[in-house]
Amino acid sequence: MNVIILGAGQVGSSVAEHLASEENDITMIDVDASRLAEVANRIEMRTLVGNAASPRLLEQAGARDCDLLVAVTQSDQTNLCASLIAKRLFNVPRSIVRVRAADYTAFQELLGEEAFAVDFAICPEQIVCEYIVRLVNHPGVLQLLDFANGAVQLAAVRAERGGKLVGHPIKALRYHLPNVEMRVAAIYRHGVPIIPEGDTVIHPGDELFFLASAGQIPALLRELRPAERRGSRVMIAGGGNIGMRLAKMLERDYRVKLIEYNKQRAQQLAVELTDTLVLAGDATDEHLLDREGIEEVDHFLAVTNDDENNIMGAALAKRLGAKKTLAIINRSAYVDLVQGETIDIAISPALVTIGALLKHVRRGDVAAVHRLRRGAAEAIEIVVHGNAQTSKVVGRRIDQIRWPPGVTVAAIVREETVADEEAASPARKQKRVVMAHHDTVIEEGDHVILFCTQRRRVREIEKLFAVGFGFF
Repeated sequence: MNVIILGAGQVGSSVAEHLASEENDITMIDVDASRLAEVANRIEMRTLVGNAASPRLLEQAGARDCDLLVAVTQSDQTNLCASLIAKRLFNVPRSIVRVRAADYTAFQELLGEEAFAVDFAICPEQIVCEYIVRLVNHPGVLQLLDFANGAVQLAAVRAERGGKLVGHPIKALRYHLPNVEMRVAAIYRHGVPIIPEGDTVIHPGDELFFLASAGQIPALLRELRPAERRGSRVMIAGGGNIGMRLAKMLERDYRVKLIEYNKQRAQQLAVELTDTLVLAGDATDEHLLDREGIEEVDHFLAVTNDDENNIMGAALAKRLGAKKTLAIINRSAYVDLVQGETIDIAISPALVTIGALLKHVRRGDVAAVHRLRRGAAEAIEIVVHGNAQTSKVVGRRIDQIRWPPGVTVAAIVREETVADEEAASPARKQKRVVMAHHDTVIEEGDHVILFCTQRRRVREIEKLFAVGFGFF
């Protein structure tokens, strides 16, 4: 696939890295030659220096033969203009555009075919904020991801001493929670993936990924780690786009304090945030944190634009008594160094955002993609099409299908027709979650949720679910 990426920032370089590893031909455009060179040193691709919205430069980049345009520069105007030019002049079939300003996303007609001709619009800041809010609402979870429009959730949890199931095999879960339908998709022990079996014993420190119907995650958490209360006090370090959005989303349900270094920005935030206490100061100032009662804070969220400040602020908050700390870290190499040691959760915004992009890049009908383990693994929700003659999976039991190594079928979401008890009422559709077993049969229309510990196997998964003219 020929892909043009506009913007060599964190999002653009992350998209390029992931797409290049999957054998796509990539051309990247940016005004900053040094930034392009830095990305090109890591990734095999073609680069062009200049204005990403220039028709001449887009043509030079190969827009006439382009399959996908990914416009993720820092400028909304540049991204939207480039999408329009790519569609109108070069008939690019698909465009994904980064739009940060709420002014654009509030008026969807601006993004439609008659205006800027955007196929898919993403706002990384909003995606990251929604991700963080889910973690705040579920203390003890390292990742919490939705599938099938929220009908199924995938949670990553680190097992700790004191958890009821720690030291026992996975199959003991059915006796502890007989009414909870769940599936352990993968276990990572000392960073190494383990295919879970019923007799696999859970050790302290194991990182478990399990799927369950929405609402059942808290019961599973209690089996793997000591009980934790949700808490009510949140402190946010950084009043940029993410910090402001987070405060707005959390201030309805939590007592929120926000620390912003820039006094003028702090004054603006104090006017805009009605139920948040805004403080002008340095989030790495021990005396400020102590004065504002850091030992009573349930969640300290470091979301400034500076990785070092986020690491230092979160580490200091943890040392001073904050119960849970979370830091945004743009350099992915830092994430593994600090998570679980000085900081409870480290988040790479690029990895959180990449799933929203990948579901529009994957071949086949992919409903959701989530990167796990800092991008080493992937969870995919793929819709099944075809029949027994045209598909390699339809009408077959899971144990009859030749799955690529490292792939686990975790669950199936199936839409069923349910007759209403009242005869006058029409039948209605409802989703049913089926936890996958060896004898589960895959049907047309199923949403199959897969866990892949080896990202290079993704292409094999896509081919497996592809619909052919005939399969014998």
